[in-house]
Amino acid sequence: MRNEDAGIVTSVDRALQLLLHLRESDSLTVKAASRRLGVVPSTAYRLLATLTSRGFAVQESDRSYRAGPELVRRVVDQVSLDELRRASRPTLQRLHDEVDDTVQLMVLAGSDIQFIDGIESSAALRVAARIGGYMPAYCSAGGKAILAALPWAEVERRHPTGLAPWGSAKVQSLSELQNELVHTRSARYGFNSDETEVGVTGVGVSIQGSAGSAVAAFTVAVPTARFRQPDLSHYVRALTTAAQSASRTLRRALPHADRP
Repeated sequence: MRNEDAGIVTSVDRALQLLLHLRESDSLTVKAASRRLGVVPSTAYRLLATLTSRGFAVQESDRSYRAGPELVRRVVDQVSLDELRRASRPTLQRLHDEVDDTVQLMVLAGSDIQFIDGIESSAALRVAARIGGYMPAYCSAGGKAILAALPWAEVERRHPTGLAPWGSAKVQSLSELQNELVHTRSARYGFNSDETEVGVTGVGVSIQGSAGSAVAAFTVAVPTARFRQPDLSHYVRALTTAAQSASRTLRRALPHADRP
């Protein structure tokens, strides 16, 4: 249907409004979308279903919707996931060769992290790479590293209704998360033990863009049964070196990264 007076295609305008809302919010229900657009729920549902079919939205188990991979393909201003993946891949490979455990590259997507690249360990007992997957940032080592680099007001903005439930999470509230991020910021790395899932230990360090803000993170994921506390310093050193190298590469290859 076309609004002749305004020269606007109404259905397209509504879909674009939903895209903007999904980009800025953690989730959106059909009921909330219908209220926002001033349409009946069935119309809102069809619009969200169309966006989902094209990868611009993803439906969660509670039937709410969040930004899909096509919408979060832009990590920061003018930097695409493909650009970030290509620029970071050689460093990710060197990190893997040094630690010989599963290493992954992730970015922040709302209150979640999205895994955009990874290389698995050659060990028989190893953590599987989660490329393309999402999980709450607050329980991930890399997610904590990125969140710790943000102002607390921005962390709160990304969690307007509190922390999304996650079965194995140990942090249960925003106040607990704030304390966790203070520690993460001081240590200069994120850590999780059996928080993303039982049996997995992770260490993560954030990667900075050209303006000094965190645009991504590298992590090392190790089966908890194989993790030894004395190995932590080795992982942190390797991750820090890799993150610094990736940051330099981003500044050279993508000088516009994270600049307004």
